[in-house]
Amino acid sequence: MSKHTHSCEHCHHQSCARRVPIFSSLDDDELSWVSSLITTKKYSKGELIIMEGSNPESLIIVNKGKVKAFKDTQEGKEQILYIFTEGDFLGEKNLLSQQKATYNVETLEETHICLINKKDFQQLLREYPDISFKIMSELCNRLERLENTIENMGAKKIEARVSSVLLEFLDKYGKHHAKGTLVELPLSREGIASYIGVARETVSRKMSRLQDEGVIRVIGNKKVIILDKEALEREIQ
Repeated sequence: MSKHTHSCEHCHHQSCARRVPIFSSLDDDELSWVSSLITTKKYSKGELIIMEGSNPESLIIVNKGKVKAFKDTQEGKEQILYIFTEGDFLGEKNLLSQQKATYNVETLEETHICLINKKDFQQLLREYPDISFKIMSELCNRLERLENTIENMGAKKIEARVSSVLLEFLDKYGKHHAKGTLVELPLSREGIASYIGVARETVSRKMSRLQDEGVIRVIGNKKVIILDKEALEREIQ
């Protein structure tokens, strides 16, 4: 389970508040106040942060690491809905609408999270309406990504879904590389398969073909260099 809980001022990393896009409109004094509301927790890889049906009592911000939001299907399979990484927030549903958590959240690696309790979070929204608008904007973005996932699983050819998810990870995790864009994949091949609703073998076969065609270069299990972004984009059109 979660490890030691402590004030953010004792955190070894930058203040969570300064790393979160929804707080970007706040000045230094306001950020300092937000930071004073934060406590942190540390989780090991594979731990549940939120369980479906529970009632989160804090806004959760990923300070370091990555987590996945997922549901278990009727067939007993895992369907990954979102990947949250540094600066992302979650657990807002119960805080805004008294709605229970609609998915599980599990760490993909050692993860440090920051928490703002329900009362303080609601006070933040009253004090700073800009934060409310930024949260609504991010929730709309998530809805759009979920709609795209559903579209990918229905309308697009199965192998095109692999190209689509590589482009998604490029946008979020891509770093400049001399020969293209280096992407550290947040999921294993099996995880990617769960995320886009295909068989693991399909992911491996498609990535091997893309490598043979010079579109990507696979480095181990969790890194790829995107050599030809335009070729990936053509595949999903």
